[in-house]
Amino acid sequence: MERLPCRDVQASMLLALMGEPEQCSYPSIFIYGHRATGKSHVIHTLLKELELPYATVSCVECVSVGLLFEQVLLPLFGSDSASLLSRSPSLSDFVRVYKQLCVQASAKQTRYIVLDRAELLRDMEANLLPAFLRLQELVEDNVTVILLSEIVWDKFRPNTGCFEPLLLHFPDYSKGELQQILSEDSHPSYSPELYSAFINILLGVFYSVCRDLRELRHLAALNFSKFIEPLEQGKVKESDTHKLWRNIEPHLKKAMQTVYLREVSSVQWEQQLQMEEKEAGAVRGLSAHAHVELPYYSKFLLIAAYLASYNPARTDKRFFLKISSLGTLQLLNQVGHDDQLDAPKYKCAVSLDFILAISRTVSFDMVKYLYDFL
Repeated sequence: MERLPCRDVQASMLLALMGEPEQCSYPSIFIYGHRATGKSHVIHTLLKELELPYATVSCVECVSVGLLFEQVLLPLFGSDSASLLSRSPSLSDFVRVYKQLCVQASAKQTRYIVLDRAELLRDMEANLLPAFLRLQELVEDNVTVILLSEIVWDKFRPNTGCFEPLLLHFPDYSKGELQQILSEDSHPSYSPELYSAFINILLGVFYSVCRDLRELRHLAALNFSKFIEPLEQGKVKESDTHKLWRNIEPHLKKAMQTVYLREVSSVQWEQQLQMEEKEAGAVRGLSAHAHVELPYYSKFLLIAAYLASYNPARTDKRFFLKISSLGTLQLLNQVGHDDQLDAPKYKCAVSLDFILAISRTVSFDMVKYLYDFL
């Protein structure tokens, strides 16, 4: 259980359902919960630790039913098993081959089939999901199908009816649980207490909008170097948490609007920060609009809107549709009517100095594209 922090209840329940390796397990188990709540990690850790035969299938990768059947058979019965399927296998072909391979196999312990992103089964053949839920009965083998999904069972259940699986819910991690899990990733060059303090600051900013463990781990890894920057420069000590907080707070708030949205990669984010530090002097003297934090691609949209507003109409080659957020910020003003056939028209409402500053933060040479400067 040490490898499954904060998931003792779910792991214990799964162990109870599995029983001894030779015992007959329940035909199907439906595990649901939001993204990054430990569903896949817990089930795979248990199966590996118990050394049970299992097959893991990502339904995202299964572009055909035949590929799904192959990915079930290969881990359970070996590399030659898929060759027994017909070129375009049906469900009955899969059941026939599975039963044939079970007779040849000597192991009698429970086999497990883990279907990740199982909600995608609903888009495949109508009989596929009900069949997997009662596969134990169809193939006459001690096999358990485990379905992993972010969707609750009530929205998953087929309209035609099916065998009801056992339900197991993985709730979101609490703030304290996230603190415990993320603190285990402490940096080898610094004390665990310092890293735990950093995680506490990170969660103080992001927990209200993000509970995703993978996203938070990504953000922690991305921003820790900025957190320890004053330490590396010898300006503060590890005990000066208040000064460390003051240094990292604006950085985290900016990351909240860009990195978490994944509009930029980690490398682009770091490059953007370095560029903004160089251009900080040029931006300070601008209007209050300069303090508005815009997502990465929204800056390009605003630049394009400025070009379309002030360049001659004959040079405009683009159409702008998703501009409501820029209008709300009063960076664009509507100059047409909603009832016009060609949709409302907007005009960019920011100054040249402001748009030049914005363009520098994304390495865009604005002057090269302004008609008046050509």
